[in-house]
Amino acid sequence: MSGGRGAVATVVGLVIWAAFGFSVAGTLAAGQQRASSAPLPDTFDFGHSATPEEIARLDIDVMPDGTGLPQGSGTVAEGARTWAQSCSGCHGPEGEGATAAPLVGRDPDSRRVTVGNYWPHATTLYDYINRAMPRDAPGTLTPDQVYGLVAWVLSQNAIVGEDAVMNAESLPTVVMPARDRFVPDDRRGGPEVR
Repeated sequence: MSGGRGAVATVVGLVIWAAFGFSVAGTLAAGQQRASSAPLPDTFDFGHSATPEEIARLDIDVMPDGTGLPQGSGTVAEGARTWAQSCSGCHGPEGEGATAAPLVGRDPDSRRVTVGNYWPHATTLYDYINRAMPRDAPGTLTPDQVYGLVAWVLSQNAIVGEDAVMNAESLPTVVMPARDRFVPDDRRGGPEVR
């Protein structure tokens, strides 16, 4: 009986070895088929150099000090209308979260990552909404709609009042509750890394 188990083990080992061997051989052969000794061309004759207009359309990042914020403005009331239309389906009617993360909540002892608990710069809110929201149509909101959404989210987190107007001048002056929880990363490498 022990000879039977040994034979089975030998057969199983051979099957595994054969499958592995063919898999490796097939991979090597496929790799060899794709390799070419011909030099690559200097260009592939497709695409073009980016124009200044194309670069400007993509250069939409906003820095913590407000550099990059566009002209425009938005109020909390305007933001509430845009929120109901474009955001509440994923983030909940009051920003409490639904299929997407909650944005509202201001409890310093909570581990929930919300705008009120975690974000160090209000300008980052504009940057993120402008680039990535709504999820099914990013980049479709106007600057005024984004400023309104920022005003609404900040108001829901009790960071600004209900009469707040957000624009390129007022938004960088908003002091976020989590601002002091972050420190600049001044590492330079080597033994200086903390």
